Parts: sequence; C-alpha cells; structure tokens
Amino acid sequence: MLWVGSSLNHLFESLFGIEWVCAFFPSFLGHNSFSLFSLFIYSSGFNFSRAHCLQYIFLPHAVFSNRMAVLRKLPSLSILSLVALVILVVEPYESLSSSRKSVHSGFKTDYNGVGSGMCASAVTVHGYKCQEFEVTTDDGYILSVQRIPEGRVGGAGGPKTNRQPVLLQHGVLVDGVTWLQNSPAQSPAMILADNGFDVWISNVRGTRYSRRHVTLDPDSADYWNWTWDDLVVHDLPALVDLVFKQTGQKIHYIGHSMGTLIALASFSEGKQIDKVKSAALLSPVAYLSHMTTALGDVAARAFVSEITTIFGLAEFNPRGEPVSDFLKVLCAQAGVDCYDLITALTGKNCCLNASTVDHFLKNEPQSTSTKNLVHLSQTVRDGVLSKYDYGSNDFNQAHYGETKPPRYNLTNIPHDFPLFLSYGGQDALSDVQDVGILLDNLKYHDVEKLHVQYIKDYAHADFIIGITAKDIVYNQIISFFRNQG
Repeated sequence: MLWVGSSLNHLFESLFGIEWVCAFFPSFLGHNSFSLFSLFIYSSGFNFSRAHCLQYIFLPHAVFSNRMAVLRKLPSLSILSLVALVILVVEPYESLSSSRKSVHSGFKTDYNGVGSGMCASAVTVHGYKCQEFEVTTDDGYILSVQRIPEGRVGGAGGPKTNRQPVLLQHGVLVDGVTWLQNSPAQSPAMILADNGFDVWISNVRGTRYSRRHVTLDPDSADYWNWTWDDLVVHDLPALVDLVFKQTGQKIHYIGHSMGTLIALASFSEGKQIDKVKSAALLSPVAYLSHMTTALGDVAARAFVSEITTIFGLAEFNPRGEPVSDFLKVLCAQAGVDCYDLITALTGKNCCLNASTVDHFLKNEPQSTSTKNLVHLSQTVRDGVLSKYDYGSNDFNQAHYGETKPPRYNLTNIPHDFPLFLSYGGQDALSDVQDVGILLDNLKYHDVEKLHVQYIKDYAHADFIIGITAKDIVYNQIISFFRNQG
C-alpha cells in the first residue's frame, strides 16, 4: 500500500521539497479538493499532512514559478483523474475463487465441479460439463482456457458430433468470466453451447486464471512488460492453435472490445486466417479518437509511458489497496455517483439488470499491464492503429527498424473472410464515428462476407451482459456462423 507514497516522496521531494504538494495541487485540483487529495496521499503512504503546508502557504512568486515550470515538463500530472477513471466498482469485492497452481501443461477434466477454477465457480454449478485447459505461449505465459463441450443434458444443445468450436475472447480489465455473468439462458457462453457449439473461453495473460509464467514471477515488473501487441503475437496464436488441435476443425471467433482489436490486427497481417472460419466482433475497437466518454479522454491523456517509470506501476490492478482507499474517499464526495462511473466510461447501457451488474462488480475488473493501457491510450491520442510507440525515434528504431511504430493496415484483411460486426449507438468507447472509420477500411470486403449490425440503444456492456443480447445479438451470430458451412 505504501508504494504510491514512497514513489511520490522519492520523485517529488528530491526535485522540489515537500512544499510542491502544498503550492501546486490545491491550485491544480481546486481548493475544495484539497482534503480529498491529502487523504488519498496519506492513505497511500505519503509523509504529508496539512500541517506541513502552513509554513509554505506563501511561497515567493519566483520559487513557485520555477517549480511550476519543472512540473509542467512532467507528462503525467492527471494522477487523480487517472486513478478515478479505471475504478468501476463501489468498493473492492471478493472475486471468484482462484488458485495459484504449479506450472505445468496439458489439461484436467472438471466435470463434477471439483476444484477452484472457472469451471467449478461459474459453469458446472449450472449443470454444464466443463473442462479446464492450459496452454503456454511461445514467450512463456501460461494461459487458462475453459471448454463447455455441449449444452445441458436434455437441452437443445445436447450431445452431438462435429460440434463447431467457438473461441470467446474478452476485453481489457476483465477475464473469461465476463461471458458467464447472466443466467444460463442469457449468458453468451451457455447460449452458444445450448445451440450446438463447442465453446472455448480464453483468459489472456495477467488475468486471474492466467497469472503464471514458466520463469517470471507475476509480482515482478518483467512479467508485466507487454501490450496488446503481445496478445496479437503470442496469446492469440496459442489459443487458436489449442482449439484447432483439440477439435481438428477451423474455429469461429467472438471478440468484445479489445478482443476485437487483437483479432483485427492479427487478420490484417494474415495470421490465424488458416485456422479461423469466421469472426464476430462486438463493440469493435480499432480507432478510438472519437470516443465520447470524458473519463476515457482524461485517461488517454494521463496514460503515458513515463508513468511506469515514475511510479513503478508495471501491473495495473484496479483492486489494489491504494486505488481502493482512494475510491472510498472519492465516493464520499458530494455529487459523486460511483455506480454511474460505468455509464460515464462505457455509455448509457440500456439493458442491464441490477443483479447482473452486482455479479459483474464482484468479479471484475481484472489486472492488466500499465504498458497495455499506455498502448491503448496512444490509439486514442494518435488516431491511428499502430504498434506500441516507445516514445523516441531511437527506441522505435531499435525495436522496429524504423523511427515510427508500424501501422496495422486493416485493408489487408482478406476480402473473402467472413466478418460479423455489431456496434451500438450509445457506446462511448466504440463510438459510431470510429466504427465508421473501421468500416471504411472494409469497404472492399466481399458484400456477402460482411454482416454489419447497428443497435441504436446499445452501449459497450450491453453486448456481453445485456438481458436482451440473446435475441438481438447472439441469435444473429448463431445464424451467421451456421451460414458459413
């Protein structure tokens, strides 16, 4: 809990002395926010109190101006906004049970709900068979994968031969449980299983069930040195290959949010096309410069590469103590509605019920790497889809052989590859204008191979946990998959 405070002490006291916080932050935040900031700083270990400021209230103008000039050179001053943005919960909840298993490969069958993995916690309890798999990426990350091989006994999706495999890929700051939040009749994974599909659920590196590596400690900074580029290069190939080898069939793919991004980037480079039969992309994210959430815009400006260096924040854990303590302070402020943070970030979701939201908040959000959020923020700021920008021509040259990060060219996606895109008119992250840019990149796609669905009232979360998603979205996807042969 003290890492935030110690990092701030080390950085700013060495530069300015303790008076920096007294002179700068009240004016930056507004004097009414002073107690909020001081309580956050105190709870996170900063050796600071209001009394320290009394002797520095009236800094000489020249001293203040000099220090302000230095502060302005630092690129990540919106720290409070940054922390507030990523918290989508009212207070930290206990997550579904998770175990830190020993490193090994292969799979174990969990038909009877024995154990503490996702199968036992969220699938077998509803009467479905479920298998737990593990796959190791070529850079050593051990990923957890769940398989629902068939629907419930006696249901429409009972045991069948040659069931078509479907891989479900979640977005950022969540994990595979996101496909299992509703009742079986309304959860995407169960809907697909009950309609005759062989369902596979991915959990990318760093999330609760995939927090392992063959050599790296997940508590080390090295473990978190990755972005969504690495999901394109390492995680997605390992996941697709696992399903392809286990089933002997080309797979259907469903991605949401960042799950669409890594698929589009991969397909644009001609990867996985030989093993993927078709793809359904929900709330597609490729371009982000028009998103309408003010909180997201603040985050995009705050997440710069220096934040990892300055604060030692390699793992971005929304459930960490410093963040949780700050949230309690934030939620106590007049006019702050913490439940509405979900709406403020993702848009006005039309079709969520209270019990589903409560269940979602008990299990999400999940950790990701700070570097990954930096990369996503670069997409917002730069308005282009490219690989990670290391911040200098020299560093980019060392990594890519050129001074600018290479761009993903989505027009290179094979024009005969079957794509289903579904987006919402209320989505603040996957904004209609940005989806329009994506569709412009697909304008030469074969008409019969591109199915586009626009849902006026849907926002970002409706596609995953909306109670109407089965009828509006998933029945359409099922028909689309079946039409691919």
